[in-house]
Amino acid sequence: MPTTQPNDDSPPAFEPVNNIELSSIKDTKIVKVSVYNNRAEITRHCKFTVSTGQNVVQINGLPNAIESQSLRVEGRGPATIHDVVLSTIPPPPIATTSAKLVDLQDKRDQLQKALGRVRKALGSLESYLGTMNVQYIDPTTLTAVVDNYDSAAEKLDDRVSKLEKELKDTEDAIRTEQVALSSPPEANSLLKHRVSVGVFADSGGEVEIILIYAVNRASWYAGYDVRVNTQAKETPVTLIYKANIKQSTGESWEDVPLTLETVTPTYGVGVPTLAPWKLSMYKPAPPPPPSAPMMMSRSMTGGFRKKSMVAESDEDMGFAMFDEGPRSSMAHIGSAITSKGNVSATYRVPGRITIPTDGDEHVFTIVQLELDASMSWVSVPKVDTKTHLKAKITNASDYSLLAGSASIYVDGSFISRSSLPAVSPQESFDCPLGLDPSLRITYHPQSKKVSQSGFYTKSSNYIYTQRISIHNTKATVPVENLKILDQIPVSEDEQINVKLVNPALSLPDTHSIRTIKGSTTNAPRAVPHVQVSEGVVAQWEGSDESGIDVDALGKDGKINWLCTVPPQGKLNLVMQWEVSTPARANVTGL
Repeated sequence: MPTTQPNDDSPPAFEPVNNIELSSIKDTKIVKVSVYNNRAEITRHCKFTVSTGQNVVQINGLPNAIESQSLRVEGRGPATIHDVVLSTIPPPPIATTSAKLVDLQDKRDQLQKALGRVRKALGSLESYLGTMNVQYIDPTTLTAVVDNYDSAAEKLDDRVSKLEKELKDTEDAIRTEQVALSSPPEANSLLKHRVSVGVFADSGGEVEIILIYAVNRASWYAGYDVRVNTQAKETPVTLIYKANIKQSTGESWEDVPLTLETVTPTYGVGVPTLAPWKLSMYKPAPPPPPSAPMMMSRSMTGGFRKKSMVAESDEDMGFAMFDEGPRSSMAHIGSAITSKGNVSATYRVPGRITIPTDGDEHVFTIVQLELDASMSWVSVPKVDTKTHLKAKITNASDYSLLAGSASIYVDGSFISRSSLPAVSPQESFDCPLGLDPSLRITYHPQSKKVSQSGFYTKSSNYIYTQRISIHNTKATVPVENLKILDQIPVSEDEQINVKLVNPALSLPDTHSIRTIKGSTTNAPRAVPHVQVSEGVVAQWEGSDESGIDVDALGKDGKINWLCTVPPQGKLNLVMQWEVSTPARANVTGL
């Protein structure tokens, strides 16, 4: 019989899959956290030993708040990652019994038997006493019989009471244990996800896996402390940039490096497109046709309904996108790009940070900045004689300031809560600093003089005078760049003429500046202003703003004075204007 030669191409011996189970809390560690305004990106690291061939590692206890499309797995070591599956950990089977429950049930059975015996003994005693015939009992022993009965019955009654109480307590304990067994465990109820990673290794050894995933229920927002020293000549503003962070993801961030991201991740956002914008002449709808007989109407209605039902396919109902469309691949989050100022910024919180999963706000300092600022004071005494202090702060740092609330401190005293706008590096912004009570402003009562002019055409002339007094009560500090805002009336009728007399501000020249050849130049237009006195300049409101429309100055009747008031100094401002109207005209608004 011929001998069969062995086949060298036979498959290798079967090696079972090596299953590895890890706990995210015990066997892995968070090595980095990046917090966005409405989510966080977690980087988790773990090490384990693989066998030659196929290995499946399961990492249990990942948060329910994980965004499945953000999961990314990276490996290090002599192995290859084949597949990654994110799933929900199935709830453990509900236990129907336990050793404690069995002991309690045994105790209940024993108590029930003991209680039955005692009740039976008590019944026997009652029966024995009932069988006794008084006629045959010696009167001298009757008392002893009754006493013995009372004593025995009392002992049995006490025994019944104790057994009934003990039985009730045992039954309560049984019900409590049964409820505990049927209730789902509360521990780790927010950590019910699992990642399964298929790893093929050419040889056994230690490998590393990096899990990167995004979670919601985490956020941060910016907050500020603005401390202003009005005595300082250079960098009078100290701005403390803070991060308010909170998270309730289910996993605590313990002793981790923390970065703050100002960009918001977006998914599926593209550049919008413009549809054609078409114009056409309006055409009225044609009149409706005459009504058809009822039978024909029903027939036509039925025909249309049938046609509609036939034309409605799976695609019309939205099923084709599930039945025919390809499955979308799992999305991945790329590495964060750090930038300062332009589109986004990434801030690293100094040190290592611990933030528990408690949902409370935890405040950390990002940076403390010393910034330049120019102080200014503004008052509108016609409405309110209080003086408002504000600072124009220049962000000379490389940090982009996000919009957020700020606590304002002036010379060490808390002044107010305010809101800061979003500010880019090298950009300036206005920061209100509350009221300055050291500046006292008096808005005196208005005076009016009336006269008439004209021989053939009579006209009435009204001259109004408004006086404003300013007192700087500061002992050693002058007040520079104080703006006092007021107004004169504006005529809406050609018969009413309003003229500003004092300060003698003129309206801007409406003619363009021209060169010798007559062409218009690009030279800036002159802005009217008047030097009222030393340290006081009058101008139309809006003259000191960037991008002003010179032709619009003075059209609203608003005027301001820019004043410098020395320590303990006083100023008097006078505004005078004339209103001319036809005689006996009834003018509203004066």
